[in-house]
Amino acid sequence: MRIGLVLRELQHDEQKLAYELLRASERHRVDHEIHHLGRDLARWSQRHVRDIADIGDRFGVDLDPRPTGEPALSKLVREKAGGLVGRHTDASLLMLRDLRGIHVQASGVSVDWVMIAQAAQALRDTELLDLAQRCHPDTLRQLRWANAKLEESCTQILVT
Repeated sequence: MRIGLVLRELQHDEQKLAYELLRASERHRVDHEIHHLGRDLARWSQRHVRDIADIGDRFGVDLDPRPTGEPALSKLVREKAGGLVGRHTDASLLMLRDLRGIHVQASGVSVDWVMIAQAAQALRDTELLDLAQRCHPDTLRQLRWANAKLEESCTQILVT
């Protein structure tokens, strides 16, 4: 079975999505919605990382359950830069780029969850299917949030 390979890739992608959300949260501290909601949405992906690790050994992969955190120095620099960038006019373009990156990453994670759910149904593996059915809606919510924030912001940023 190759499900272990997909689980490994899915966990990696969830790690990256959490990182992208945390990075955007720190870069755009002056936008309270991005800052606070970005952190909340990152925690969902971090929880998924742990959940995927819990089931990984059943499919022959040993996955680290610890979500990747931000290095302390990098976080401090990003926080300081976030305050400065938030006041700069190009910060809005950086925000669009960050939201685009989150949207693309969440789309990939969503596809991974669809593949896992399809495989779980074929195998009649209720534990794996429960995991996919529990986590995939969170990913779709992350995707919709990034898309909605892009739609809300892009016209004003790009036209003015």
